[in-house]
Amino acid sequence: TRVTMVNSVFFQSAALLSVFLSHVCLELEKRQFNKIIATLRYVFYSSVAPEISLCSGILLLNCLAMELRVRGVALYCQCMLWVLCWTAVLFQGSDAKISAEEVQKHLDMGKKLLSEGNLNDALTHYHSAVEGDPTNYMTFFKRATVYLAIGRSRSALPDLDKTLELRPDFTGARLQRASILLKRAQLDKAAADYEFVLSKQPGNEEARRELDSIHPVRGAIDAARDFQSRRDCNSVVNVLEPVMEKVPWDSSLREMRADCFMEMGMYQKAIADLRVTTKLVSDNTAGYFRLSTVFYSMGELEDTLREVRECLKLDPDHKECYPFYKKVKKLNKQFNRAQELINEGQYNEALEKLDATMKTEPHEYTYEMRALGRKCHCYYKMHQVKEALRVCGDILRREPDNVDALCDRAEVYILDEKFEEAVSDFQAATKIDGHPQQADEGLQRAQKLLKQSKKRDYYKILGLKRTCTKGEVIKAYRRKAMKWHPDQYKGNDKKMAEQMFIDLAAAKEVLTDQEKRAKFDAGEDPLDPEQQAQGGGNPFGGGGFPFPFGGDGGGQQHFKFHFG
Repeated sequence: TRVTMVNSVFFQSAALLSVFLSHVCLELEKRQFNKIIATLRYVFYSSVAPEISLCSGILLLNCLAMELRVRGVALYCQCMLWVLCWTAVLFQGSDAKISAEEVQKHLDMGKKLLSEGNLNDALTHYHSAVEGDPTNYMTFFKRATVYLAIGRSRSALPDLDKTLELRPDFTGARLQRASILLKRAQLDKAAADYEFVLSKQPGNEEARRELDSIHPVRGAIDAARDFQSRRDCNSVVNVLEPVMEKVPWDSSLREMRADCFMEMGMYQKAIADLRVTTKLVSDNTAGYFRLSTVFYSMGELEDTLREVRECLKLDPDHKECYPFYKKVKKLNKQFNRAQELINEGQYNEALEKLDATMKTEPHEYTYEMRALGRKCHCYYKMHQVKEALRVCGDILRREPDNVDALCDRAEVYILDEKFEEAVSDFQAATKIDGHPQQADEGLQRAQKLLKQSKKRDYYKILGLKRTCTKGEVIKAYRRKAMKWHPDQYKGNDKKMAEQMFIDLAAAKEVLTDQEKRAKFDAGEDPLDPEQQAQGGGNPFGGGGFPFPFGGDGGGQQHFKFHFG
């Protein structure tokens, strides 16, 4: 309720009420209704301010309703009548106008604050001036000026209408209104205002210039709509580009251009236009919903949730926004959990979550490819070569330039010892703009492994895959060592057996040593003589080969060999 008369009696009553209300709250906790009623009765009958009596009367009625006694019925009725009387007095006084002197004070204060840049404070004073004297055209005009300064053209337009209703020949207000109408593409109304100004001021250059621009703007809008009907989006965008500079506040044109941007795959530009429409149209739930669907099609789940929540703020039960919000929230939670599991190395559980996302959203291509990409990565990390190649291959058949799938499949090829294919995939990844450093590093490693595979491959020597465990290495070594041991070999080529036995020993040394195996997997042979000369090691620690196999005399020297 507006308080139109402020004096010392009011402040005294307010102070008195605050003290008694504190007392009431304390007693209310103890449910001491007798004391509360006595307190409120005193305030109710002693206060001279209608606002205070009304407040205390309402509280008193509530307390009496909570603890109604025989003696309280009469008091209850008496208080009700008293409250009604004071309400009538209060509302009768609220419609009183303030004096012309006070209106002028508000206008002067508003002007001062406006010059200091305190626009919101200035607007408060102009509100008071308008309420105090609703027949003064200048109060409406100045408030409209502040509205325009803070970007609230929708609020400014009714004030300019009222200004011109009170003073139709006010050309300054008419120019302001014509400018707003032109920006909102209300071309006929804008033209009428500019023509009126020119009839009063034939030399007004601004009015003449803007009036001359209306005809080509109207023609361009008609052409854009014609192009839209023919689904010629490029032409729509080209025609509207200069038009939007003249009519930036027309939501229908922005929606038309956003549709074309979407069809052309220019999502960010579509978003920019749609975001403006949410501000141009009041309570634009449709705009927020449309904006959220654009973000959704781009795969931006967090942005989607932000925009659809704005829709639900305006209408919590919106028939499109609410079910869409529940679906997106669930999908976002599933993807986030899947990523957490991947980061923790729990790939089986991550695969289950990714399968769940494909059930939540079975139709949207963006989320299907995202789920497949992460499944490809999980299978690679789990060393499931067959499944990884199947899923990664499915992605690359549909998106040949999917750099993550290329890198993951290349890593799988390395696990499968198909180094040429790995090199090919990494090379394809490095040709894509913005490729990750992983692609460059992977290419170098794959090339080293390819070169290494043409020399001595310790995995092949033992007949093992690159995913083998240390236990499998030892087991394979023991089995093959028994076959190629110089004392056990039954063939004629003793030198080949000796060399094979040496290779077996080297393979065991490298693949059972974590550091040496890591170097070998990176494409570097820790036992290579060339690298030894550059500071590397050798198979037997620099002490020479310890096994004195038979020499040229054909004799054979026996020795003991310890497996382990």
